[in-house]
Amino acid sequence: MKILGIETSCDETAASVVNDKGEILSNIIYSQLVHHAPFGGVVPEIAARAHLEKIDEVVTQALHQANLTFAEVDAVAATAGPGLIGGVIIGLMTGKAIAAARNIPFLAINHLEGHALTARLTNKVSFPYLLLLMSGGHTQILVVENVNQYQQLGKTLDDAMGEAFDKTAKMLGLDFPGGPSVEKMARIGKIGVFSLPRPLKGRIGCDFSFSGLKTAVRHAIQALPSGQIKSVDTSNLCAEFQLAVSDVVADRTQNAIDIFGKAFPSGKTLVAAGGVAANLELRKRLSILAEQNGMKFIAPPTHLCTDNGAMIAWAGIERFRLGLVDNLDFSPRPRWSLVSDPKITGK
Repeated sequence: MKILGIETSCDETAASVVNDKGEILSNIIYSQLVHHAPFGGVVPEIAARAHLEKIDEVVTQALHQANLTFAEVDAVAATAGPGLIGGVIIGLMTGKAIAAARNIPFLAINHLEGHALTARLTNKVSFPYLLLLMSGGHTQILVVENVNQYQQLGKTLDDAMGEAFDKTAKMLGLDFPGGPSVEKMARIGKIGVFSLPRPLKGRIGCDFSFSGLKTAVRHAIQALPSGQIKSVDTSNLCAEFQLAVSDVVADRTQNAIDIFGKAFPSGKTLVAAGGVAANLELRKRLSILAEQNGMKFIAPPTHLCTDNGAMIAWAGIERFRLGLVDNLDFSPRPRWSLVSDPKITGK
């Protein structure tokens, strides 16, 4: 079985063909970075227009790379949310149009489920597993019991982790997206020159908070002589910021591991997913934490952490196997929780 996956929830126009053996036959991504970089963030209207201009080309390239025609695709999966409504509509309508024209099954995919199931595509991870989902728009700790079965242990109370990286980078005059820029500068920075808080560290529960950390970075910049940011200040601040985030993530994840271990004794895998999971320092910290708790740590290859069509196609395969096929009247959902009524709160 071969499924075409389409992803347009933010600033990447992506399409991929994946088969039911877990083989990625194609994976085409058009990045809109050049359009958004001058603004220091994603501009929704610009993103929607770029999706509209590129979606047909990207889908065609995905089929060509997979050496397939539309007639050889067995089903279509497309992101239906959450995300920027303009982009979601374009990808969703494209997927539904292909499915209707070919009279093949259509699957509306929650973007977050695409990230959540990527480790099963790349590493054949078994259920249940503990998932740390961290991106520019979302930060959650979830128990993945099965496809379409998620329990939330914690979430951000304000900014998403990736948003905190982006805004810190912008304050320091670094390039967008901020995550890679901060990580790069942190490598040459010195720990301890600046003092930054670790929000919620040491408290019960698994929730996150990053707005205070972001504000502390701004105050640190304002406290510099004449407000001038030297290169050494930038690298040192990035190093301290990344360490602060790592400390908070390790603390919150340890609480989640304790809860997960008691509720699901058979679960022995910690998975990190989403764009921020590409951060090598966070991967290292989580890998050590997993080993200390007798767990295996899994993070997809970095090119499959950021938004891509392969994760949507794979989520489509997982859902198709369970008969979770959608009607063509499925509406876009710019806000769409992955969790219904969590049984485990972590409070």
